[in-house]
Amino acid sequence: MRLAKRLDAVKPSPTLAITAKAKELKAKGIDVVGFGAGEPDFDTPKAIKQAAIAAIDAGFTKYTPTNGIPELREAIAKRIAQEHGIAYKATEVLVSCGGKHALYNLFQALLNPGDEVVIFAPYWVSYADMVRLADGVPVIVQTRHEDGFEPSHEAIKKAIGPKTRAVIVNSPSNPTGAVFGRATLRNIIDEVKGKDILVITDDIYDRLVYKGRFENVLTVDPTLHPQVVLVNGVSKTYAMTGWRIGWTAGPQALISAMQKLQDNSTSNPTSISQKAALGALTLPLDAEVEAMRRVFDERRQHIVKRLNAIPGVTCFDPGGAFYAFPYVGNLLGKKIPGQAEPIGTDEKFVAHLLDHHKVAVVPGSAFGAPGYLRLSFAIGMDQIDKGVDRIAEMVKSLE
Repeated sequence: MRLAKRLDAVKPSPTLAITAKAKELKAKGIDVVGFGAGEPDFDTPKAIKQAAIAAIDAGFTKYTPTNGIPELREAIAKRIAQEHGIAYKATEVLVSCGGKHALYNLFQALLNPGDEVVIFAPYWVSYADMVRLADGVPVIVQTRHEDGFEPSHEAIKKAIGPKTRAVIVNSPSNPTGAVFGRATLRNIIDEVKGKDILVITDDIYDRLVYKGRFENVLTVDPTLHPQVVLVNGVSKTYAMTGWRIGWTAGPQALISAMQKLQDNSTSNPTSISQKAALGALTLPLDAEVEAMRRVFDERRQHIVKRLNAIPGVTCFDPGGAFYAFPYVGNLLGKKIPGQAEPIGTDEKFVAHLLDHHKVAVVPGSAFGAPGYLRLSFAIGMDQIDKGVDRIAEMVKSLE
C-alpha cells in the first residue's frame, strides 16, 4: 500500500517503544525494572478525580467548544498571570489533548516549507519529528554535560538565521533535567527580540524544580510577550498523564490558526478531563504537589549518587523533571562476554541491558545525545535500587 511520504523521515517514538516492550515482558511474568516511562508513578489526587466524577454524574459528557470550556481557559490564564505577571485573555488560550497535541498543532499552524526551528540537544524525542511533519527544518544546537546542558551564546547566535521561525526552550528539560539559568535565557532573548521569531517555551515540568526556582523567558523579560508561546499541561504536576489535557497560550492569530486545525482534527478535548483539569488548577492542591516534588527530589539525589558510583558511568545532576541522564560512552568500547566486537552504540547497550539484565532504559541517541541513557526516576525507591544494581552487574561483566 502506498503511504504518505511525509512519514518517511519520522521514526516511531523510542520512549513509547521501550515502555511497551517492558510492559509486554512484565505481562509474561518477567521481572523487568522499567526506567522508560516519562510519567509520575503517583495516583491522580483524589480531589481531581472527584471533580471528574461530579462531571459524569452531572451529565457533562457532550461536546464542548473546540478550544476548551471557558472556565478552564480562564483558569489557565489566571495561573499564567499569577506566575508570570502576564495577562492573557481566555481567547488567547487553546486547550488540547495533551501537551504533545498542543505542540503538534502549533508547528502545523506556524511553519511553512523550509522554515527553521532551533532545538537544543539533548531534546525531547518528538520535537524534531513534529517540525519535519510540518515541512519545517530542525536546526539542532548541541550542548555539553560540562556546561550543564545549557547552550552557549555563540551557539545560539550561530543557529539563528533568516529562515528561523522559532526557538524551543524546554526547561526543566526532558531528557536531561537541566534548568536554564537567567544568563542563558537572556542570551536567547537577545538573539530573537524584535525579530519575526517565536520562543516556544515548553514548561511542562515547571513545578518539578529542585534547585532554585522556575524561570522562563517571560520571567526574565515580560516585554517579550508578543513573541512567546507558552505550552503546558496537567500531566506531570498533577500525575494526570492519561487524562490528556495540555494547553497553549500565545498571540491571538496563532491560537486562532491552531483552533482552526483542531476544529478539523480532534475537535474538543474530553469533556470530563477538562473538568478534572479545572479542579487541578482551582482546588487547594499545593501541599499534594509539593509532597510529590519532595519524593522526586529524594529519588533524584539517590539515583544520581548510585549511578555515579558505577565505574565508567558519569551522571549529570538534574535540577528539575524526573530523569537521570548518565553518560556510558566510555563503556561502549568494551565487549559483552562471548561477543567478538565492542558494544559500539548506546542502542546496543540498551538492548543488551533489557534482554539479559531485564532493565528498560532509553538510549541517549533518541534525544540527539549518543552515549547517554535516560532513566526516569518516577518509580519506587526499591525499583530504582534493583535497576541500578542490575546496571552495575552488566557493567561489571563487560570485558
